[in-house]
Amino acid sequence: MRAIAYTHAGLPIDDPQALVDIDLDLPQPGPRDLRVAVRAVAVNPVDTKVRRGAATETPRVLGWDAVGVVDAVGSEVTLFQPGDAVYYAGVIDRPGSNAEYHLVDERSVGRKPATLDDAAAAALPLTAITAWELLFDRLRVAEGGGEGQTLLVIGAAGGVGSILVQLARQLTQLTVVGTASRPDTQDWVYAMGAHHVIDHSLPLAEGLARLGIAQVEHVASLTHTDQHYAQIVEVLAPQGQLGLIDDPGQLDVMALKRKALSLHWELMFTRPLFKTADMQKQHDLLNRVAELIDAGVLQTTLGEHFGRINAANLRRAHAVLESHRAKGKIVLEGW
Repeated sequence: MRAIAYTHAGLPIDDPQALVDIDLDLPQPGPRDLRVAVRAVAVNPVDTKVRRGAATETPRVLGWDAVGVVDAVGSEVTLFQPGDAVYYAGVIDRPGSNAEYHLVDERSVGRKPATLDDAAAAALPLTAITAWELLFDRLRVAEGGGEGQTLLVIGAAGGVGSILVQLARQLTQLTVVGTASRPDTQDWVYAMGAHHVIDHSLPLAEGLARLGIAQVEHVASLTHTDQHYAQIVEVLAPQGQLGLIDDPGQLDVMALKRKALSLHWELMFTRPLFKTADMQKQHDLLNRVAELIDAGVLQTTLGEHFGRINAANLRRAHAVLESHRAKGKIVLEGW
């Protein structure tokens, strides 16, 4: 089968060897695995981080977001059968989805939204799981709750921010304030449903003050947390919550003590990586997101379609993500 891999970590993305086209043997499913014939994939910041920093002795296939059709199933599979259209985000310790056929544990897989084509659906799984877990499991905002409270989403125009804004606006009573620094990304965040948008290249407290908001109860920091950290502590209300997903070099947790602020990490790979007792919640929430998409409550976060799944197009996608100028999700489709 065809696949795309990297063979040497750390190569700049403009090097033709940073990602290369290869051929691999067809994988065989384990007991709980689906083998999926991949039709579309999306690219996430984790792809670029692994390519740059994780050494490998053999070709490593990246890619987590995928849409496809179940081709074969393991002996203990109960949730799907061959022919089912699915979408999912996989796990970080197995070969990725940038391949014609891919193995994934059924407990991390949902049915593809019926109203979306393959490319539009591929934009959703990893970011939808991340945003859902961050909002409802980590920050513990209740569906239908949050009345009188404000959620500040830093980096709201990216993949996670684009679906987090929608979830918070549609499924809670929170006032949703997103941050974006360019006119086109600000328009995008408004289109996703934010009540307000402020510029994160300017002081956050001043942007909120112009909205008449003195402090916020919840912050979802999705990018450059270390750069914004002091400002986040400043704008959070006493006993407020900070949730983050990025990789800050260092955070001084003592800065949270005076206000009794709480810190929450979200990593959507945790449940499948450790095969937690509640691992199947990712299957359930992906099905719920599909229902919300099909009901018109949520929309795809597809930002750009980069053409077929091959090394050249994936290198272009990685380059855009590394520039931090992506809007929504970058998707590739077909072989």
